[in-house]
Amino acid sequence: MTSCDVAILGAGAAGLFCAFTAARRGRRVTVLEHGPQAGAKILISGGGRCNFTNLDTAPDRFFSNNPHFCKSALARFTPADFLALVEKHRIAWHEKTLGQLFCDGSAKQIVAMLVDECAAAGVDIRLGVTIRDVTRADGFRVETDHGDFLAPSVVLATGGLSIPKMGATGLSHDIARRFGLKLTDIRPGLVPLRLEPPLPISGVSLPVIAKSGRVSFREAMLFTHRGLSGPAILQISSVWREGQPVTIDLLPDLAADFLLARKRARPKAGLRTLLHEAMPQRAADLFAPEGTAADTPDKVLTALGASLKSWIVTPEGTEGYAKAEVTLGGIDTDALSSRTMEAKNIPGLFAIGEAVDVTGWLGGYNFQWAWASGHSAGMAA
Repeated sequence: MTSCDVAILGAGAAGLFCAFTAARRGRRVTVLEHGPQAGAKILISGGGRCNFTNLDTAPDRFFSNNPHFCKSALARFTPADFLALVEKHRIAWHEKTLGQLFCDGSAKQIVAMLVDECAAAGVDIRLGVTIRDVTRADGFRVETDHGDFLAPSVVLATGGLSIPKMGATGLSHDIARRFGLKLTDIRPGLVPLRLEPPLPISGVSLPVIAKSGRVSFREAMLFTHRGLSGPAILQISSVWREGQPVTIDLLPDLAADFLLARKRARPKAGLRTLLHEAMPQRAADLFAPEGTAADTPDKVLTALGASLKSWIVTPEGTEGYAKAEVTLGGIDTDALSSRTMEAKNIPGLFAIGEAVDVTGWLGGYNFQWAWASGHSAGMAA
């Protein structure tokens, strides 16, 4: 039997950050992780370079049944705060497009930073520990295959269901249910969409505006052998629902009548040649008919331009949790304090990171939520 002040379930981004934040306050902190390595999902993020935050972080870049819930945590631990920690550890970084910050080197540096901060604060990290049950009497008892742990505070930080090959489970959700906390609708997020049949131009990428309902994103789209992917599609997948269409502007920088002007300038040019000037050749060959501009009536050219500006597809579904970067939904924020992440009706029980119904846009937002929510719980547990 091991006693501590705070038992944190999960050694991911949120769990590790929460751990050293609490330990710096003099708390005895134990982190229990069922995998063989701390920060496993961090290591594969951002193509191995970890998109660790976003300078444009704001509450409106997050999805939740309660869009106001994330405001408190995000305000009290900002991208600048995390960047200060990165620079303290002399990790070189750079900004890509849209405020995204990456390591110059490797995501291993971020994991090492978090683990070093835990070590400096005296955090006890236990790897390869399977959690069997969590019960509560005077305090919490965490039953594992490596003995039981007793603590007045327990933090649920095991993430969601995305990327099961990395060891993702629904443990935080299961424990939350046992303690009577409600869960919102849970589904894959930031995930490729499947088309049936897929288009025969796998590997082609182009800038688009993807729209579902009132939400739209302008980024790159990639045709795959199963459907559509790329940043624009991953983003829109977080608002898309089964059976709904997605409207895609394949030519966001051109007007619908652009082919008419090109016809006047070069009437003998082939339609596919003219369209190739605005998109990759394989896409132009797919979307444009054969024939020259001169042989094509103006109304046909106008209709073609309009269809490319508003290409409508109804995906068959998503590629599921195996390809999803995040899990949408989770522990209902109505049950939690937005200031501390503590369950309102269960003192000592906290939930942070992806386990909670707060999901950010693509581009470092979900890491910032992990740091901010981990900080909030770490300051209170």
